[in-house]
Amino acid sequence: MEIGTGRIGSCSKEHQKIYQEWFNFADSDNDGRITGNDAIKFFGMSNLSRPDLKQVWATADSKRQGFLGFKEFVFAMQLVSLAQEGHQISHDLLNGDDFENIKPPVMEGLDALIMRKKQSSKSSSLESNGSSSNQTSPASQWFSSKSSKKISLSSVTSIIDGLKRLYLQKLKPLEVTYHFNDFVSPLLTNSDFDAKPMVMLLGQYSTGKTTFIKHLLKTSYPGAHIGPEPTTDRFVVVMSGTDERSVPGNTIAVQADMPFSGLTTFGTAFLSKFECSQMPHPLLEHVTFVDTPGVLSGEKQRTQRAYDFTGVTSWFAAKCDLILLLFDPHKLDVSDEFKRVIYSLRGHDDKIRVVLNKADQVDTQQLMRVYGALMWSLGKVLNTPEVVRVYIGSFNDKPVNEAATGPIGKELFEKEQEDLLSDLKDIPKKACDRRINEFVKRARAAKIHAYIIAHLKKEMPAMIGKAKTQQRLIDNLEGEFGKVQRDHHLPPGDFPNVEHFKEILSGYNFDKFEKLKPKMIQAVDDMLGYDIPELLKTFRNPYD
Repeated sequence: MEIGTGRIGSCSKEHQKIYQEWFNFADSDNDGRITGNDAIKFFGMSNLSRPDLKQVWATADSKRQGFLGFKEFVFAMQLVSLAQEGHQISHDLLNGDDFENIKPPVMEGLDALIMRKKQSSKSSSLESNGSSSNQTSPASQWFSSKSSKKISLSSVTSIIDGLKRLYLQKLKPLEVTYHFNDFVSPLLTNSDFDAKPMVMLLGQYSTGKTTFIKHLLKTSYPGAHIGPEPTTDRFVVVMSGTDERSVPGNTIAVQADMPFSGLTTFGTAFLSKFECSQMPHPLLEHVTFVDTPGVLSGEKQRTQRAYDFTGVTSWFAAKCDLILLLFDPHKLDVSDEFKRVIYSLRGHDDKIRVVLNKADQVDTQQLMRVYGALMWSLGKVLNTPEVVRVYIGSFNDKPVNEAATGPIGKELFEKEQEDLLSDLKDIPKKACDRRINEFVKRARAAKIHAYIIAHLKKEMPAMIGKAKTQQRLIDNLEGEFGKVQRDHHLPPGDFPNVEHFKEILSGYNFDKFEKLKPKMIQAVDDMLGYDIPELLKTFRNPYD
């Protein structure tokens, strides 16, 4: 069962030529994207009913980005062609048809329009010098240009572009003013918005994290080491690339087109234990994997790592779309380091899935006991009344050991494996929704942070006893959080960790903090209450 469907948008060379011409015609502003308005004009020539076209758009824009690239456009045209032949557009149709051999659809009056456009562009190119338009999205230049404050909504052609614009205009000024980047999370860059969805694997050593990635890719990747002892001694990001290679951490952290620049705050000790493994693979075009060093247990935990391990996992957790905690039947105890790692995932509970790997190494009766013991261990650490979802299986390339599990076990593992794979399959589709979710979460956190910093500034005396007051405020930080919460009616669960906050505060002079700027807070409130809903409305299915 494949995850990245490579067939979508594939067609013969001669059809590709036709579709390229159609795409260029439909793309009214030459930015390499067909937006809803472009689609309504263009798809209308197919004479399909509105419900059919609605289904075509929903299926082609499965990631809900609000636009179609060339690949998605080809796929949409193939669906239109199938609909014209009387097929019902459904998921069964996607699995069954040979897409490469589908003939282009009948588009009424399109050829005449293309001819007319060609003639008019010929005459205009004779007048001008005919410089070719650059296909990159304008949004990539916003982060470096000084005019980013003046970007209008009309220059936005996707939900992600809209979020970039809102971030630069409304959220970033608030973050910079109140040092949000020092306390919570580094400022966002262009690559943070454009990054592919990520899946992080966490677990004690030898629970099968690296093997799990190899199993999904059906091949090894550069820098993969597997063995019974702690073998993966570094964080490895497995992502798509033109050729197979390993890039060292220091190099990857300074590349502007990679979303890892925030990791420089963990220093060289960490970056020397970080690498990026690139290889061409259809699955990696949709998802990036993060393989982590085995969490230590027993005596080994006493040997301190040279970098802040839980800090790094927490940083990745904020960026990831799915976090898989791997256990195996012989390693169910949650060590102190693993406990700290799980605590650092607070606030990302919706992303966590638990995998009981290598489950075919025990028989059915033992598996039942192992499952109970695992739930008991997790219940003590996760501190939630809900039961976490656990996938049971053996995620490697060997056939299931039926001697131990029996026929029922084999069937169970196959079903569980399918469930987990369908969970992974949904990641690219939900990536855009997840991005919006994380953005709103960040905006709320930045707002609370601004209230806290402004409150500490307000409590400082005008002249005498500044150092004393500052120390008193730090010592009584929990009480100060309570005051801020009551004054502004904020939910207590949204406040940051007191100890972590104290640590960073001790390096600051409160007197240099900014007072509360209601206009900035209002801008963020407007963004959450009006701009983001408006953005989603603009880029929803144009046939809704």
